[in-house]
Amino acid sequence: MTTPPSKGFAPDPYAPLRSMLFIPADSERKLAKGDATGADALILDLEDAVAPSRTHIARGMALDYLRSRSAGAGRGKQQLWVRINPLSTPAALLDLMVVAGAPDGIVLPKVDSAADIVQLSHYLDALEVREGVAQGSIRIMPVATETAKSLFTLGSYEGCSARLAGLTWGAEDIAAALGASTNRRPDGEYDSVYELARTLCLSGAVAAGVQPIDTIWADFSDEPGLVRDSTAARRRGFTGKIAIHPNQVAAINAAFSPSAEELAWSKKVVDLFEANPGMGTVGLEGKMLDMPHLKQARRVLELAQRFPA
Repeated sequence: MTTPPSKGFAPDPYAPLRSMLFIPADSERKLAKGDATGADALILDLEDAVAPSRTHIARGMALDYLRSRSAGAGRGKQQLWVRINPLSTPAALLDLMVVAGAPDGIVLPKVDSAADIVQLSHYLDALEVREGVAQGSIRIMPVATETAKSLFTLGSYEGCSARLAGLTWGAEDIAAALGASTNRRPDGEYDSVYELARTLCLSGAVAAGVQPIDTIWADFSDEPGLVRDSTAARRRGFTGKIAIHPNQVAAINAAFSPSAEELAWSKKVVDLFEANPGMGTVGLEGKMLDMPHLKQARRVLELAQRFPA
């Protein structure tokens, strides 16, 4: 068993998962290749990637996979998450049979508000006890922008549950919910409502003290587009991204890891402030730096320690 987090545990948003790769839980071939993808986390999918007629098969395969890679040291550096069906469906409770395999977390789709996180957390409280899983060890990440109502509640997640690990967003389901024929403008960029969803997800995650995870890049054959999208997401403040194909993982990991130039600059900033204790503002290479610059530099150095080149 893993050691349960203490009461009031809050995840560190600056020790993030860079890449989370969706894998259909009913695909033996794809599951077998999961640990070689380099993804920081796998998401065993019981929802959109699995036909309803095969969901019962996928549940069993996901549980077997989790048990074959026991929690803790047996999983190495790769976390294993499961996306269940929405809590509004009968399938959700059946999906939670995977708790017996001690997943690192549950991805919850089509949430309306933090109340869904509270409800799922209560389920997990009971199921962890029943299955002998460390209490509080299974975390939750909602796909927080897939219903019309959700766009009005993205500020509701702060303090809702110690299990909350992050927020991610999706542009496809919300488009369907709003009756839109597309979520893109003619120039290929997201239309305003989907940019709003992205911004609110980012702000909601930071306000809640959890990791903001960017949505997928759907064209897995377009690596330049993926690199641009991932780089832009990191600049906005996202700390990781979801992948839908193993070939996307390397580019995502690179985009959300500090470059050599970032590391060199950050070390200079930290060293300069340490050499001038008590000073709130210093000059470096023609730039005036203050506490926010120091904070960001420390984040970069901490990230580099977590994910060494």
